[in-house]
Amino acid sequence: KKGFRLEFCSSGKAYKKFELQDHIVNDLDHHWIQMKFTEQDAKQKQPLWNHEYTRHGRCCFNLYDQNAYFLLAMRLKDKLDLVRTLRNHGIIPGTKHTFDEIKSAIMTVTNQVDPDLKCVKYTNGVQ
Repeated sequence: KKGFRLEFCSSGKAYKKFELQDHIVNDLDHHWIQMKFTEQDAKQKQPLWNHEYTRHGRCCFNLYDQNAYFLLAMRLKDKLDLVRTLRNHGIIPGTKHTFDEIKSAIMTVTNQVDPDLKCVKYTNGVQ
């Protein structure tokens, strides 16, 4: 459905923290780094993963449980590799590009699906 966004769904189960011994914790820590937190807090409290699952993952509860959601997200991240895609199109930090150039580069790995980008002038006081 065009324009449908998978976010802030009230259905589905709430995030359940992964046990530290779960294999997925190390995979998530490697692929979905919680950079605002110490490694210990990130793994124990899991704030970013909780946020992402609460915001997006719960929308898919009828297709994917929490484990499957994160496994799929990590697979898609590796498959789409946004940083490499932008770099392959000459879009690197310190260079200037139009919105359309960035959007077109991303669409090369999304099967021409619109990535639904938005320009943000300020985020938390930082331009």
